[in-house]
Amino acid sequence: MISTFIATFSAAFQRLSPLAAAALLLAPCTAAQAAAAPAPPLTGNADAGKAAFRKCASCHQVGPSARGGFGPKLTGVIGRKAGSTTDYKYSAAMKNANIVWTEQNLARFLAAPSDFIPGNNMRFWGIGNTQQVADLLAYLRTQ
Repeated sequence: MISTFIATFSAAFQRLSPLAAAALLLAPCTAAQAAAAPAPPLTGNADAGKAAFRKCASCHQVGPSARGGFGPKLTGVIGRKAGSTTDYKYSAAMKNANIVWTEQNLARFLAAPSDFIPGNNMRFWGIGNTQQVADLLAYLRTQ
């Protein structure tokens, strides 16, 4: 049974172009490697995150006296349900997002806000630097 399979596979493999054969041979290894070894989470630096927060500070506040303004306050954002503070008027998209701001959700949102929650009010292109996102998350953990 196995020898029949091998013979059939070998005959079919020989009819492939060299490029297709290489792709067929390499694809399973690549997928297996990707599934077996996810990228380790980045370790953020809260001091660097505080500096990076300057680009957020024009709309958001953090700290004990923070309040909603042009954007919602971000004190205690990690673990909070999206669209749930009472001192900010959220978009319907944010109120209905039905997500909790885990670090993973925040990282995805910070990378591309309009893609993560389409129709939200945040007018920000996103942060493409994953280390800067990790730093911001480290800073937000302190707030």
